[in-house]
Amino acid sequence: MARELGLDRRTVGKYARAGTWQEVMRRPPRKPSTLDPYLDYLQQRWDEGQHSAKILHEELQAKGYLGHYQRVKMAVAPLRRGLPLDEPRERPPSLREAARWITTHLHRRNLHISNRLPRLLDHCPELRQTHDLVRRFAAMLDNHDATPLPDWLDDLAGNGLAPLVGLAGALRDYQHVVAQGVTTPYSSGVNEGRITDVKLQKRLMAGRAGVPLLRHRVVLMAHLRSRYADLPTDPCR
Repeated sequence: MARELGLDRRTVGKYARAGTWQEVMRRPPRKPSTLDPYLDYLQQRWDEGQHSAKILHEELQAKGYLGHYQRVKMAVAPLRRGLPLDEPRERPPSLREAARWITTHLHRRNLHISNRLPRLLDHCPELRQTHDLVRRFAAMLDNHDATPLPDWLDDLAGNGLAPLVGLAGALRDYQHVVAQGVTTPYSSGVNEGRITDVKLQKRLMAGRAGVPLLRHRVVLMAHLRSRYADLPTDPCR
């Protein structure tokens, strides 16, 4: 089929597995509008038999809606064709966003993350497993307690997700090192941070500064880092 249609095999497979046409349509998320808070009322009045966009607009105005009549007319148009209301669609989070939501401590999550993350985990059992494993490891870091580490590694290796199984094997080879990192206050993070600072200055000042100025900027950055070293920076903690 792919050769006959001149399409990629993955594209053909996606269409072949789709149960409905909606599954293969890519619609950009609709931007929120002032009508969104009244969509439930529109659906209720439509179900009750009121199909006049003009009357519905007047009723919404009585409830505080300030938008134009045409917006109400466009909103109920799908109902006339037997389709659901065109409600706003949330943009799915990127991989980076999902990772940040999972690694952020529960007490530091804002309302946006607290609302969307549970729904994301409900739609993806594998991601929920990953979330639980990450939070268990974060708890070990918080408590400086490596006692649960062997059981955690067993669960990591037995979850069935190939990337996490590989990670479990790598960590098991250095389990004593991981345990030391969990239980002691020592970390190579400071050195890694200094290296990052040096690379940043190199990129910012390449061809624009000599060695004396670069040395001054690196030393100043190190001074600022040490001054604010007590501020929390690790989202897992």
